[in-house]
Amino acid sequence: MTIEIKAPTLPESVPDGTIATWHKSVGDPVSRDELLVDIETDKVVIEVVSPTDGVLNEILKVTGDTIVSNQAIATVAAQDISSVEPEDHSKTVDEEEKPQVEISNSAPSPSAKKLMAENNLTSDVVDGTGKSGRITKEDVLGAIYKTELSSDTQASSSGRIEERVPMSRLRSRVAERLLHATQSTAMLTTFNEINMSPVMEIRNRYKSEFEKAHDGVRLGFMSFFVRAAIEALKRFPAVNASLDEQDIVYHGYQDIGIAVSSPRGLVVPVIRDADHLGLASIEQKISEFGEKARDGKLSIDEMTGGTFSISNGGVFGSLLSTPILNPPQTAILGMHKIQDRVMAVDGEVKILPMMYLALSYDHRMIDGKEAVMFLVAIKELLEDPIRLVLEL
Repeated sequence: MTIEIKAPTLPESVPDGTIATWHKSVGDPVSRDELLVDIETDKVVIEVVSPTDGVLNEILKVTGDTIVSNQAIATVAAQDISSVEPEDHSKTVDEEEKPQVEISNSAPSPSAKKLMAENNLTSDVVDGTGKSGRITKEDVLGAIYKTELSSDTQASSSGRIEERVPMSRLRSRVAERLLHATQSTAMLTTFNEINMSPVMEIRNRYKSEFEKAHDGVRLGFMSFFVRAAIEALKRFPAVNASLDEQDIVYHGYQDIGIAVSSPRGLVVPVIRDADHLGLASIEQKISEFGEKARDGKLSIDEMTGGTFSISNGGVFGSLLSTPILNPPQTAILGMHKIQDRVMAVDGEVKILPMMYLALSYDHRMIDGKEAVMFLVAIKELLEDPIRLVLEL
């Protein structure tokens, strides 16, 4: 029985996807729930697995092809893979002594042969991965892709090597959104600085006890900033709003997006109903997001929505920056590197661990006064963390 493999149902916000990587070739045995192919969308990479044991019979959509929801991309011949035995290449003594007539099994399929002719390719430059080494259409397209890629790695006029690599779909979409944000919003950034000593003292004092009490969850700085941002957003609802054409949408909840760097580009997974979570739950969510981002496992739902975002460039050593808005949100908070600086405190000179904070906001919806007071609220909450507990 032949089973059709279809692309998953994509949400309305993701109109299509691109075939990124096939992990199996035509003729390969596959197990139920074994990964077949990665599909890259504007937001995430989606893994498509085999629904049954069997053999990959045909690949309908090859690397680089654009697909839509529920579109057929391959077929699997369902069968018991334990019965699929590798060919026995052993020979008896008598067989060795008999003259053998060599038979080529690498003859291309009709569609592959046509594609090879159109691209001036011969059998010696295409590796056949089909049954008995037969050259498939997928093999030819793979060879064409390799040829194009190698041709893009060339020496410049000065003799130095350059490599031209296509931008990933995710990175291209991120670039498009960032450019749109800078061109379509009245973006402005206000800055402040925060003395991190109080938060650092709490963290150093309780981090071991915290980790034991919460099953290995480590106490970091991000959870303090998320909690402080939530309290500040409650005081200044315009900073937690979004713009829908000519309407301002004020949200009665705080869904906080956390900007995370991944091998494929910047992603912003969202902590849902963050105002109902404690420090441990927030740290757990952030840790999970980081692991999923590195492994390309974030789902589309995890990166949809969000009422406010936080970006921490400090983990990479950034001392000061102006974060770019994540539309349709109206503001984003930028954290930076903690650095010892000489400060004047009550007429005395002290060396304190200081961090610059940046709030980028859409001036069409948020007045400068609100933006400054919002940032001051975060500063006050973190410089006197007991305020977070007492909700002052």
